[in-house]
Amino acid sequence: MRGKDNRLPNPITRGFLGVIGNEKRQSISIPLFAILLSLVAASIVILLLGKNPLTAITSFLQGSGILPKPDYAAKKSILTDFMSMINMWTPMIFAALAVAVALKTGLFNIGVSGQMLVAGFVATITVGYSNLPAAIAMPLVLVIGLVCGGAVGALIGWLKHKFNINEVVTSIMLNYIFQYVTSYFINSYYVNPVSRQSQPISQAARLTLVDVNIASLGLKMDIPLAFLLTIPVAILVLFLLNRTRLGYELKIVGLNQKAAKYAGIKVGRSMVSSMAISGALAGLAGVTLYLGYYNSIQPRVLTSVGFDSIAVCLLGNSHPIGILFSSLLISIISKGSNYMSSIMGVPQEIAQVITGLILLFSACGAYIRFRVAQAREDFPGKKLKPRAQKVKEGGDEA
Repeated sequence: MRGKDNRLPNPITRGFLGVIGNEKRQSISIPLFAILLSLVAASIVILLLGKNPLTAITSFLQGSGILPKPDYAAKKSILTDFMSMINMWTPMIFAALAVAVALKTGLFNIGVSGQMLVAGFVATITVGYSNLPAAIAMPLVLVIGLVCGGAVGALIGWLKHKFNINEVVTSIMLNYIFQYVTSYFINSYYVNPVSRQSQPISQAARLTLVDVNIASLGLKMDIPLAFLLTIPVAILVLFLLNRTRLGYELKIVGLNQKAAKYAGIKVGRSMVSSMAISGALAGLAGVTLYLGYYNSIQPRVLTSVGFDSIAVCLLGNSHPIGILFSSLLISIISKGSNYMSSIMGVPQEIAQVITGLILLFSACGAYIRFRVAQAREDFPGKKLKPRAQKVKEGGDEA
């Protein structure tokens, strides 16, 4: 009589485990499977609205400059939309990298939005409202973002080490503090009476060149200068985590603090360093958002980029290269939502629902991995042989 361990998986289960169950490919296969599940769920939502899911997906790609639209306004083209999407993509990359660095040390930096806000605000009032030339203002904005974000991150790490205050609690409380303090100063000293946001910054300090006239193409487009830093920074983070002593120590602390301490690693210093690096990356995200994609700050509002970056990081398996692709997916959907809404005649909030579904399923990656591991225990790799061979072996045993 065949026991539980001798059960044979059906062909569908065999195929699924063959693709998803391979541990060497799970860093890619599980995120793709999560995305597939989210698209299926989003398609059901769109079908319930009486719309065509394929049309919705196409309109997302058209609105973000991946596919061409049927027509364009004067001096606009697919390249214009694509560059605008790149401009939105830039801060998301830095924010997700910030979350990834903290996670490697076993810390959860949920305060990315607050760190982005304080970095953007300080850079705005010190450089954005100055008369400095662009050659000085732009690099200075980046430095201020790194310093301000890194200082806030280091504070959170120090409180965690010194007083064992949970970094999640500290980050959330600091989010509220930064939100209301910056709101007070903006409304008191820097508010624009028309837009009710902070006064626009000077063009010399803005990290995005706006409405640049490309005479040879007859086009106008936004050029995000800070995007040039995204790939080098992602590679630098990858090198830091995998090829340096500091990165090794951060990962060991994240795996087991007691073992790290026994091995002579200074756990407290690693926590502070990790959160400082994470905060610095969040600061870069802040200045590229508030002094790049936008040119002002809305009072009493924390950007959703900092919160979305958590799920983006999970979708990219906390890997810098994976984050580049996962953040691109979310940026495409976010940027294409306006066009999808106008083309299909559905509320723009539906795009937010779709984004939320993708982020929700991406956050389930660990659960999917757990269930796949359970399935492999029920059907171990040595038993996943061709059915003919299994039948023959069973006959020999009999």
